[in-house]
Amino acid sequence: MRQRELFDLQPQPWELDNAADQLVARIVFSSGAQDKPFDYLVPDGLRGQVAAGRRVRVPLGRGNRTVVGYCVGVQQAPAAARPLKPIQAVVDAGPLLSPAMLQLTQWMSAYYLCPWGRVLEAVVPAGVRTQAGTRAVTLLSVPTSVAARLTQFKLPPRQAQALACLAASPRPLTPPQLAAAAGCTLAPIRQLRAKGLVQAQVSRVAAGAAREPAEPRTAALPLNPAQQAALDAIRQVLHAGQHRTLLLHGVTGSGKTEVYIQAIQEVIRHGRQAIVLVPEISLTPQTRRRFRSRFDQVAVLHSHLSDAERHAHWQRIVRGEVQVVVGARSAVFAPTPHLGLIVVDEEHDASFKQDAAPRYDARTVAAQRAAMEQVPLVLGSATPSLESWHQAREGGGQLLELPRRVSDRPLPDVVTVDLRAEFRNRKSRGAISRPLHQAIDQALRDGGQVILLLNRRGYATHIQCPACGQVVRCPHCDLALTHHRQGELVVCHYCDYQKPTPPQCPGCGFGGIRFSGLGTQKLEAEVRARFPRASCQRMDSDSMQRPGSHEEALARFRSGQVDILLGTQMIAKGLDFPNVTLVGVVNADTALHLPDFRAAERTYQLVTQVAGRTGRGDKGGRVLVQTFSPEHPAIVAAGRHDYERFAAGELPVRRASGFPPYAALVRLIVRGSSETAVQQFSQQAVEALRQPLAGADFRLLGPAPAPLAKIRGQYRFHALLCGPDRDRLRQAVQQAVHATRATGDLQWVVDIDPLEML
Repeated sequence: MRQRELFDLQPQPWELDNAADQLVARIVFSSGAQDKPFDYLVPDGLRGQVAAGRRVRVPLGRGNRTVVGYCVGVQQAPAAARPLKPIQAVVDAGPLLSPAMLQLTQWMSAYYLCPWGRVLEAVVPAGVRTQAGTRAVTLLSVPTSVAARLTQFKLPPRQAQALACLAASPRPLTPPQLAAAAGCTLAPIRQLRAKGLVQAQVSRVAAGAAREPAEPRTAALPLNPAQQAALDAIRQVLHAGQHRTLLLHGVTGSGKTEVYIQAIQEVIRHGRQAIVLVPEISLTPQTRRRFRSRFDQVAVLHSHLSDAERHAHWQRIVRGEVQVVVGARSAVFAPTPHLGLIVVDEEHDASFKQDAAPRYDARTVAAQRAAMEQVPLVLGSATPSLESWHQAREGGGQLLELPRRVSDRPLPDVVTVDLRAEFRNRKSRGAISRPLHQAIDQALRDGGQVILLLNRRGYATHIQCPACGQVVRCPHCDLALTHHRQGELVVCHYCDYQKPTPPQCPGCGFGGIRFSGLGTQKLEAEVRARFPRASCQRMDSDSMQRPGSHEEALARFRSGQVDILLGTQMIAKGLDFPNVTLVGVVNADTALHLPDFRAAERTYQLVTQVAGRTGRGDKGGRVLVQTFSPEHPAIVAAGRHDYERFAAGELPVRRASGFPPYAALVRLIVRGSSETAVQQFSQQAVEALRQPLAGADFRLLGPAPAPLAKIRGQYRFHALLCGPDRDRLRQAVQQAVHATRATGDLQWVVDIDPLEML
């Protein structure tokens, strides 16, 4: 179904003269079953206030209950036969969304098959909607008619003095401010208001938000020939005033960030702003410091900001006071009035994909916004997604290469440790193999630091009874519970269910239950036992829950207080510590054999990214990768730092199987509390897809139980829809959704361009 075009955002003056016409506002709602715009009459008293981008209060339904909706357009229209309900009030003092952002959200609604109101609610932060960090104040001013006759009033001295002070003030004053300026109490001011000589208006003002201290300014770094060529290519697009996507493929440590910064400096010289998207975990202190040391006005948006802080940043951005916005995926919606460039750093990272409606990918939205506003989009990564790589190589963008590290430092040597041989040898029973142990010991003796990666949280990944075979599982999810030593708990990492660790088998009562598998807590215990003289720091989502703990841990590592840093993938990216001389990948196979066609790509990216944390200083570095699959192409290519080799091997597999980048992909998930009902409805939903796709080139896989078949008490079936025509697939899904309405607690989830297959 074709999405409605936006109304003209404001009526033309000559259109208001036609008495037969009426001013109509189009309103969308963020909640409920209303997924289409509704028309409302703009009363004469609100004609100057109702505008696209503002929220309004309107009556809805037969009961005329009052709800808040977003005005997305205003238009002069002939009076309808059926009278329209009038708007009751305007909520916002100014527009929350510009015309460009309204257009972008409308596109998102159509592309991701999500109601427009839900998209708007996701784009405007909660702190902005609630005006967090502001307080209501009464502002006093003198009406023009009163100011013109100021000397004609016969007033007591105190009232006359207060009225004169207020009339002379260049801005409205609060009653206490006026009393202080006039040297009087509040009583004369109240009397002036009672006489109608002073008008009062209640407004919200910022309560004041603390800003981070400024960083010492640093000069631009010299560029090598490859960096300069990349910068020149970006500048050429900037000066042409065109939109183009440029993929900056540079090995780890090749100086991509310096290229971004100098390109942004060019943008700022022309009076424009830039948005830099980074994975949430890359918002490290060094990232903030680097941008703040080079630019005067930087807004850093991240998940630890309060609603008041986010609102304060939003207002600064709207006013054009911010030169650079740095943030995670939601920063793509920053309300920059003069956007000149968008950069997506570590563009391959899966965290750019939202896992709740609207299920947008910030890279796709960034590309659309850049195209709409005719500005360049720079995607940067040492391990680009195969979709971005394929697009750049096939002419859908421009490929810029940084093949060498800054100062020609060599990439670290990568050694693969075959865990099958270690297992047969039986000399090492822990997580750390004999070669890795020796390498850690040598690095510490030489005064270097060590990073160990294990992408599994907890102590033991599952608990099983050797007598009856029962595994301790989550009652709400079809998953084994993870044992956590801290607090002696077993925890579900999907629904957060937890209970005390059972002392014996819950099924047969056997007291010798077995704790199996390896998590970061267990690795930490082994490291502390093997290297008691070394200081160790664990970084995962369990140990980094307190605000500021992530920054504190990295500061200790940077200062040399920590010798060994171990953790999950949050330590694999965004870290630049010259004294790191060894990186150990404890188990490279954690994601390699998952039922996901991107498993090999993610393994290559993770191993390559963490390997890039070493060898950045004069001491050089090396990497040890422990794996049971040393011959796997992803492991081999990562060991050689050879992205082109990996892509050349993986892309033909994708082409043969009909997966991205050679086809569009839509994932359909049906979930509910009854497994039978979910299975039956998923079959009906899939059948409803076949008719609108008749004669089209497509593949439909499923429905089948999802790899994670039950989460949070809901059974899950899924299907994959693949085909070369993305628009045709979306239209078919939209028709099927309307034809097969879910009933009861059944939910139909549509994920366009999915990244998660579990």
